[in-house]
Amino acid sequence: MSSVSTAVRTGFARGGIELRQTLTNGLDLWTYLFPAVLLLGTIFFMRDATVPGTDFSLGARTLPSAFGMGLAFSGLVTVASLLVTDREDGTLLRAKATPNGMSGYLVGKIVLVGGMAVISLVIQLVPGLFLVEGLRVDAGGWLTLLWLVPLAFVATMPIGAVLGSVLDNPRNIGLIMLPMIGLIAISGIFYPISSMPGWLQGVGQVFPVYWLGLGMRSVFLPDALAAVELGHSWRHLEMVGVLGAWAVLGLLLAPVILRRMARRESGSTVAARREKAMQRVG
Repeated sequence: MSSVSTAVRTGFARGGIELRQTLTNGLDLWTYLFPAVLLLGTIFFMRDATVPGTDFSLGARTLPSAFGMGLAFSGLVTVASLLVTDREDGTLLRAKATPNGMSGYLVGKIVLVGGMAVISLVIQLVPGLFLVEGLRVDAGGWLTLLWLVPLAFVATMPIGAVLGSVLDNPRNIGLIMLPMIGLIAISGIFYPISSMPGWLQGVGQVFPVYWLGLGMRSVFLPDALAAVELGHSWRHLEMVGVLGAWAVLGLLLAPVILRRMARRESGSTVAARREKAMQRVG
C-alpha cells in the first residue's frame, strides 16, 4: 500500500473518530447548538420583514445566506483554531514524528471540519424550514451544491491553515474573528449587499463569504430573487472565478507555510507554550 493511500486511510479514520467525539462532548455539542439558536432567533424576529422591492421574507433569504457564512467560518476560523490548539498541546508534534503523520493529520482535519459543517447545516436547516416559507431545492440546486460545497472548502480551508500557522496560541484567534465579523457584516448575509455603499460592495466581493452566501441563496431561493442581487443574477461563473482564485492562493501558500511551521515544532517549543499557558492560568 502506498504512503499516500495509507495517509488518506489513516486520516479518514482519525477524522471520523474525532467527529464522533464532538457528538458526545458537551462543549462541542454547545458549539453546534448555540450558533443555530442565535441564527434561528434572528430569523424568527425577521419573519415579518421583506427583501426590499419584493414581498419575499427577509428571514427566508437570510437562512441560506447563513449556510454560506457557516461554510466560510468552518473553513477559515475552525481550521485555524484547531491547528493552533493542536500546536500548543503537542498533537501536531506527535503527528510530525510518525511516518506520513502530517498528511494523515491534514486529511483528518478536513474530514472533521467538513463533517462539523454538514452537521451544523442540518441543525440549522431542519428547524429553519418550520420558521420560513419559500425555500426549495430543484435539480439545478442539487447540482450547484455538488460543486459549491467542495469548492467552498478548497477555497477556505488552506487559507484557514495558513492563518492557524501564523498564530502562536489559541488566545489570538480573536485576530481572525474580528475581521471575519466585519466581512460578514458587508457580505450581504443578513441584508442585501446591493443596499450598501458601492465601495463596501466592492470590498465584500473580494472575499469568499459573499460568494458562498450568494451560492447558497441560488440553491435554496426562487430564481426570481436573483433580480435583487448585484448583476440581477446568481453569477455562478464569477463565483467559480473568485472562489477558484482563493483556492489557488491557499493551495500555493499552505504547503509552504505549513512545512515551515512544522519544521519549527519541537519538544522544547511545545514545553515553552505549555509553561506560558500555565502561567496565564495561574
